[in-house]
Amino acid sequence: MVIHTLLIQPVIALIAGILILLQPRLLNYIVAIYLIVIGILGLAPHFPS
Repeated sequence: MVIHTLLIQPVIALIAGILILLQPRLLNYIVAIYLIVIGILGLAPHFPS
C-alpha cells in the first residue's frame, strides 16, 4: 500500500491542530514532530529503495 505525501500532510496537520487545541502546551513538540515528518516524507523519494 502506497501512502502519498499529498494525502498524509493534511491528515498530520489536522491531528496536530486538534492536539494543539486540546493541549496548548504541546505546541512546540507538535510543530517539531510535524516538521521532521514532512522533511522525511519530502526526502524519501530521493533515497534508493
